[in-house]
Amino acid sequence: MSIEVILDNKNGNVWNISEIVSGITWKTSRFSGAGSLDFTLIKNAIYQATAFTYQNGDVISVKKDGEKVFYGYIFSIDGGKDEDVKIKAYDQIRYLQANDTYKFTGATASEVIKRIASDFKLKTGSIVDTKHKITMLEDNKKLLDIIYKALDLTIINTGSNYVFYDDFGSLALKNVKDLLVDIYIGEGSLLTDFNVKTSIDSDTYNQIVLYKDNEKTKKREKYVAKDSANIKKWGVLQLYESVDENMNAAQINKYLDALAIIKNRETKEMKIEAIGDIRIRAGSYVRILISEYGINQPFLVDACSHSFDGAEHMMQLELKVI
Repeated sequence: MSIEVILDNKNGNVWNISEIVSGITWKTSRFSGAGSLDFTLIKNAIYQATAFTYQNGDVISVKKDGEKVFYGYIFSIDGGKDEDVKIKAYDQIRYLQANDTYKFTGATASEVIKRIASDFKLKTGSIVDTKHKITMLEDNKKLLDIIYKALDLTIINTGSNYVFYDDFGSLALKNVKDLLVDIYIGEGSLLTDFNVKTSIDSDTYNQIVLYKDNEKTKKREKYVAKDSANIKKWGVLQLYESVDENMNAAQINKYLDALAIIKNRETKEMKIEAIGDIRIRAGSYVRILISEYGINQPFLVDACSHSFDGAEHMMQLELKVI
């Protein structure tokens, strides 16, 4: 295994620091913000050039055996008297932590991403056309939350699941189905440990109530979907949510039906420890085979952590069924 770590000072100096770094960890998450890279740099190494410097904002890129892994920017440097300096870098999505106000009328989630990226001078790459038109008014909201809301509305109304991520320095949006990794993890293939959890505790609802306040009649209109069989099994798990006052009854009922399909079920989560494969990241779709639990199906990777230590490359995955 060959790991290449390059530091670009943005002043014309580019340094290969592969030999003076250790403890490299690359993390990605679907809904928790930017991808991150953590590593320890050994300062004042005997073979380190006297002109070598590093500072916040410098570019860090990582490749494994020539394959692209991470491209981002240093955001923190933690060092002291000893030789070890801990460095954390984030990809472009970190810049979407800023707040702003946006209004979109009849725009797709793809167009939302492109407009925000353009306004904040961020580089985009492959952005698929999500097609579904949405209307949003977001006042003083985090940019990333605006993008996630646009994608949530698209998923609910179309059933198509999309993944937004930074692809080695370019913001990308792809359909989950296009991110199916051509391997499986399970008995005899990469797997070293696992944990399986089913739950109705966090995102399961068997009674959904949508409402809007009618300005003309001065009454609150409610639209209800419930599953009596699951209520008998689990008790009443209610989601109570307002909808846009401009939505008509047909639109609300369509949204209600979509929510009932998505929310009225147990959630199944898995945590996997396995030999690393850099093709897998948050947003990937990978088949898991564990015969003991009757599992043989693709799972969506919610969060992924790769660690590189000498010749060893391991990964930890948090997965969910879609």
